[in-house]
Amino acid sequence: MAYSEHLADRVRQRLSKANITEEKKMMGGLIFMVNDKMCIGVDRDRATGEDRLMVRVGKANHDQLIFQRGSKDMDFTGRVMRGFLFIAPEGFDADADLDFWVEKALVFNASA
Repeated sequence: MAYSEHLADRVRQRLSKANITEEKKMMGGLIFMVNDKMCIGVDRDRATGEDRLMVRVGKANHDQLIFQRGSKDMDFTGRVMRGFLFIAPEGFDADADLDFWVEKALVFNASA
């Protein structure tokens, strides 16, 4: 599995008060399950070799969040998975930016 343990630890710290029910190694990375639902994950982009976040934001939030710095459609299978976004390092390197994405994932998780 190719993902950054450092990035995983940063996410894990932010989820410490959430109900993390499981950490699953899947889709080439590490997915954090909150309340038994996929919430946020980390992996490495095979094309660029950069770390990235996989954030579940829901279909309703997808269209407005796609324009955030570092954000792009999640397209594992070559088909866009609406409701999920990939976030490149420029969108999460700063602590405030990572906090933003974790919060978006947790807000959607609570309503899913």
